[in-house]
Amino acid sequence: MRRKARELAFKVLFEHAVGGVPLEEAWQHALEAQAAEEGELEAEPLDAESLAFADRLVRGYQAQQAAVDEALRSTIEGWSFGQMAQTDLSVLRLATYEMLFEPTPYPPLIEVAVKIAKRYGGEDSGRFVNGVLARLHRRIEAGELRAAPKLERG
Repeated sequence: MRRKARELAFKVLFEHAVGGVPLEEAWQHALEAQAAEEGELEAEPLDAESLAFADRLVRGYQAQQAAVDEALRSTIEGWSFGQMAQTDLSVLRLATYEMLFEPTPYPPLIEVAVKIAKRYGGEDSGRFVNGVLARLHRRIEAGELRAAPKLERG
C-alpha cells in the first residue's frame, strides 16, 4: 500500500507543479482518479493509513520545498529543473523529501521511486531517477546532507 500511496502523492505533486493547480485541488483530483481507477480494476482501495501517508508526503514536501529543491540542485549535474522531464522532477522531489525528512530506509524508497519513474516517465526515466537518488544517498552517507534517522529494515 505504501507504493500506491507514493504514487498518489506523485500525481498530486505533478499536477500541482505542471498544471499550476492549487495543492488542495490537485489532492482532490488525485483522490477522485484513484477511486475511479480502483473501481475499474476492482482493486483494493487505499486504506486510511495509506491515504494519511500520501498526505504527509505531499504536505511535507510543500513545507520543505526549498530544502528539497536545493538538495536536488546541488546533486544533479548538468541538468536544470527546466530541462528535466517534469515527471522525473516530481518523482525526485517526492523521493528526496522522503530521503531527507522521513524514517523510511533508503533501498525500498529508491526502488519505488524508480518504478514510478518507469511507469510515468520516458524511456530513460528509471535510470535517471535511480542515478540521482543513488548520488543523493551517497551524499547523505558522506555527511554532506542531513537526513532523518532511518528505521531498521526487517
